Amino acid sequence: MALTTTQPKVAGLIPVSMIDWEGKVSAIIFLAGCNLRCPYCHNPELINPKTADCVPWDRIKGQLDKKKRWLDGIVITGGEPTANKDLEGLIAELRSADFKIKLDTNGTKPNVIEDLVKKNVIDYFAVDVKSAFHKYDKACGIVGQSEQVKESIDLIANSKIDHEFRTTVVPGYTASEDIVEVAKYLADRGASRYVLQQFLPKEVLEKNLESVQPYPATLLTQIAEECSKFLPTKTRGCG
Repeated sequence: MALTTTQPKVAGLIPVSMIDWEGKVSAIIFLAGCNLRCPYCHNPELINPKTADCVPWDRIKGQLDKKKRWLDGIVITGGEPTANKDLEGLIAELRSADFKIKLDTNGTKPNVIEDLVKKNVIDYFAVDVKSAFHKYDKACGIVGQSEQVKESIDLIANSKIDHEFRTTVVPGYTASEDIVEVAKYLADRGASRYVLQQFLPKEVLEKNLESVQPYPATLLTQIAEECSKFLPTKTRGCG
């Protein structure tokens, strides 16, 4: 089934990726706009939807139609997709073409998450948990978001939808004890898996962080081993 002619606003497209949905060949669609201001955000150009690029939908549609036979699914990322008014229409478009969908989210819009879970239109959730909850305001650059994230964690962990929770490990924002604290919390809520992502100090929102040295890969491995006492945990981006 081919995509229809509805016009969701898309900020970017990677037609083929082997790494963004583990075990699957996927295309990645970027939606602009985010309600957080994480200092270490690696897509700062997508934060403001008024200044972000807009790729014509017919170009996106053409690329996806062309690659469909090789794709296992589509990753919708951002920005923050659940803060984008075009998300529902985009999902409907992709579903009409029989694409499976992975959604990347910061979990701050539990009302949107709940609706997606009820409609069963997402095949895989990847939720960013920024840090231990007592450090959340600093890690996401906006105050008062942790309770919404906790609500989304419960919704997803208790759904039957495949998922992962993940933390980008940034010196000054996430210490080893913070990560273990998150792992314990996720395990208590019934989460399936946890991923520790290496921080890449380039093209981030706060330019002073581009000089920050990431934690050694060996340390992330050690932290992952400690977290694995509570739920399956792995590292990503460590070389």
